[in-house]
Amino acid sequence: MKTHPLHQQHDRLYEQNRFVYPVLSRRSDGVSVGINLNPDKVCNFDCIYCQVERISQSETRFVETSSLLEELDQMLSIVTSGELYKSSHFSQTPMALRRLSDIAFSGDGEPTSYRNFDTLIESCSEIKRSHGLDDVKMILITNASMFHRPHVQRGLEILDANNGEIWAKLEAGTEQYYQQVERTTIPFQQILDNILAAARLRPIVIQALFMNIDGEPPSPAEQRAFCDRLQELVEQGGQVSLVQVYTVARPPAEASVTPLDDQQVDQLVELVRQQTGLQVKGFHGSLQSTADGES
Repeated sequence: MKTHPLHQQHDRLYEQNRFVYPVLSRRSDGVSVGINLNPDKVCNFDCIYCQVERISQSETRFVETSSLLEELDQMLSIVTSGELYKSSHFSQTPMALRRLSDIAFSGDGEPTSYRNFDTLIESCSEIKRSHGLDDVKMILITNASMFHRPHVQRGLEILDANNGEIWAKLEAGTEQYYQQVERTTIPFQQILDNILAAARLRPIVIQALFMNIDGEPPSPAEQRAFCDRLQELVEQGGQVSLVQVYTVARPPAEASVTPLDDQQVDQLVELVRQQTGLQVKGFHGSLQSTADGES
């Protein structure tokens, strides 16, 4: 899938909003309304490809629930009425992409680390229903690190009841590569266990971002190990509706990280498809001339 210049612009702020923001998402194929549950920029991963600028401190440190819900209510009206496309930022949106694809819980950190995750999901679901948007997905973009917590499990159940979908990050086949990319104290096995537990209860999307590090893509052995982890997930009863294979689309945290080129992405997509039999979709990068993205 090729990119549009707007796919590279994923600002977390819109007008005076602090928590809710619209983006033209290449993976959602339309407008995604993002909800930032981590305005303090705190995350339990420190990914080398992260596009969140964490050096400066955010002015907004805590989620103010009433303000967030008011912003979401207003944003859904702006997008569904078409008013969004009158703004200078979105006026060049292609007609085919002028659609509300989803409401995405993402932002500047891991959304499931928010302490009132379940009640917030419920409140956002009610606002979605009030706009008659039952068919619009609610997407959780997550590193799956908190799925074992009871209040997160309750939140996932609420998502299930409101046309929800989990996009779980799985970007490695081995502990070594996982730690090189994600730089976290959370063991790789915990992520694998959490993804399996969630996927046994509902179909999930696996999101896998791969890149060149110091000019080198993941080794063939690492790519095969990634496919092995996917196969094990399915063999143990996990339901995977789609694997998204993509690469960096905006300036990353580390200068050593660069996008895979189109051919590299396509080859990885084909490898995953052949080795696992799963449905796979590839997205090219946009930092190079051979390039395409993410919400």
